Amino acid sequence: MKKIFTILTVLLVSLSMFSTSVFAKENGGKESLVALGDSIPYGFNLENNNHHPSREAYPYLIGDEADLRVRNLSVPGWKTDDLLTAIMNDQKYRQAIKHADYITLSIGSNDLLKEFGSSEVQGKIMQFIASPNPLLFAEIQEALEVEELVESMEEIVLEIQSLTDAPIVVYNIYNPYAYDSPYFRAGNLLLNDFAGIPSINSMIENDLSEQDVTVVDAFTAMFGNDDNLIDNDIHPSFMGQQELAKVGYEAIMDFE
Repeated sequence: MKKIFTILTVLLVSLSMFSTSVFAKENGGKESLVALGDSIPYGFNLENNNHHPSREAYPYLIGDEADLRVRNLSVPGWKTDDLLTAIMNDQKYRQAIKHADYITLSIGSNDLLKEFGSSEVQGKIMQFIASPNPLLFAEIQEALEVEELVESMEEIVLEIQSLTDAPIVVYNIYNPYAYDSPYFRAGNLLLNDFAGIPSINSMIENDLSEQDVTVVDAFTAMFGNDDNLIDNDIHPSFMGQQELAKVGYEAIMDFE
């Protein structure tokens, strides 16, 4: 009986070692990057269809450069509450986060855009472009629910950190409008501090950095070159995705 027990023990250990080696071989022993967010990290409109995340989106470009396995869980159209709900309740997201070595987060643009098109906000923006002043800046931020957006991003980060101690790289908000768009100047004004009032990007930098994450500057990475946007679109082109990949890659390398 003792001999049989010994044989079974040896077999179980051997099988365990075999399973581990197979798993390592399948995954190439690579560390992993989990990308969370909306249509920006998804790579929306980079392909002929949008049935799956584009391999030309910045999470995969970072993965190629840093030799990381990438799992892109981004969903076009998602706002902060959609992502927070998924992280809190969806086991696919929770397990992916638990096993991640690095995490990128790009969310919030759709929260802003949902109110941006309202007649009230549009009217205030046109006034602000014509005559920028602190009162209008504050009113537009309130209408766009900027503080609530940043608070939602903080909740997302805290929920991620409850599942893992992996480094988190958060992208701030870039100006999605081309130079000839009537909203280009408005985007620049609203995404930068004005008359001592912090913009949403300053809030993201200040508030989230306190939560021990790295905030990277998507605004500067995308600014000043219309070729970084897909023609007649608010989404990054392949060139824009490359710029976003650069700042993300640099942040991840700082953790090495």
